[in-house]
Amino acid sequence: MRYSVFSILNQALRGNTGWKPVWREPEPRPAYDIIIVGGGGHGLATAYYLSNVYGITNVAVLEKGYLGSGNIGRNTTIIRSNYLLDGNEPFYEMSLKLWEGLEQDFNYNAMVSQRGVLNLYHSDGQRDAYARRGNAMILNGADAELIDQDRVRAMYPFLDFDNGRFPIQGGLLQRRGGSVRHDGVAWGYARGADSRGVDIIQHCEVQGFIMEGGTCVGVETSRGPIRANRVGVAAAGSSSRVMEQAGMRLPIESHVLQAFVSEGLKPIIPGVITYGAGHFYISQSDKGGLVFGGDIDGYNSYAQRGNLPILEHVCEGGMALMPAIGKARMVRSWGGIMDMSMDGSPIIDRTPIDGLYLNAGWCYGGFKATPASGYCFAHLLATGEPHDNAAAYRLDRFRSGAVIDEKGSGAQPNLH
Repeated sequence: MRYSVFSILNQALRGNTGWKPVWREPEPRPAYDIIIVGGGGHGLATAYYLSNVYGITNVAVLEKGYLGSGNIGRNTTIIRSNYLLDGNEPFYEMSLKLWEGLEQDFNYNAMVSQRGVLNLYHSDGQRDAYARRGNAMILNGADAELIDQDRVRAMYPFLDFDNGRFPIQGGLLQRRGGSVRHDGVAWGYARGADSRGVDIIQHCEVQGFIMEGGTCVGVETSRGPIRANRVGVAAAGSSSRVMEQAGMRLPIESHVLQAFVSEGLKPIIPGVITYGAGHFYISQSDKGGLVFGGDIDGYNSYAQRGNLPILEHVCEGGMALMPAIGKARMVRSWGGIMDMSMDGSPIIDRTPIDGLYLNAGWCYGGFKATPASGYCFAHLLATGEPHDNAAAYRLDRFRSGAVIDEKGSGAQPNLH
């Protein structure tokens, strides 16, 4: 069923009795052309582009829980392409362009809102670094504006511009950035892939890989063995545990990244703001809640919950930036399992095991990368060759030294 104003009117006249489930609940078949391990945003996007762009529909997406139970439903929904390095900026700009046409592409309301992303700077050195980043963005086809304090004040008059330690001097603005409804993304990609014949199989945990002659030819699951010509793993923070079953040790660590939301307030924040003097970012949802986050919890964990010191740390950053939110009550928090790579950049590549492919190491960039990640991983699975915009995301770069150290903070995930 295609959604449109006419289908809504038609269903209204029929008492809304003709709506169908958004996707099927199929039983797993014995074999597929391609199996994707992980039913999150990246796995579902991969299945969608495999079927929609490359015409490969004999595909299964295996999810150990339910759709949306992982990081795709546990993030702060920000989209942007304000990166610096050549290995990253073209990829994230590709993703932002896909976001811009996503709802029309898969015929689902993902609530894409290009309300703008503003990165604040607080020193002359930081201003120069942002000018360099903005120039790199423009050279790669993205939009960027370096704005002064007066223009920031006109946009956000309630910020603490005269903070004694970190006065706000200006910011780097990307007007095409913004936010998207995260669960709408998952459901839209699932619906689009399912409508083209992809089997989305929930509550199907991968428990091992089927190897024949050193080649991966399928997976062992909680619902029995399933064979495939190619297997792609897009399991985010669980990638290490999944790939360990194939005898691989990945150059990533898993950490908890917490997010928080306040009670509903009247509209005060029209866009997305990031604090340049501390790791804090904030936006306001359509329901009025302030959605914000900051640093990862410093310890390794596979739990989808965090710790109180990070809550205190994040709220301190918020109060330093905008004291006006001090009396807002926080109503809930959640945690996502981040697969932190050693250079802060992702991996989209074939593995040393024939037939087995990997999509991992997304650090903080997983949600905003969803469309491009799915597209590039689908290209790799369909053709066997990396997409041009993901050619730098090789698994062996950590051995060769060709790292993409976007943050410039060294090989410690807790510093990214």
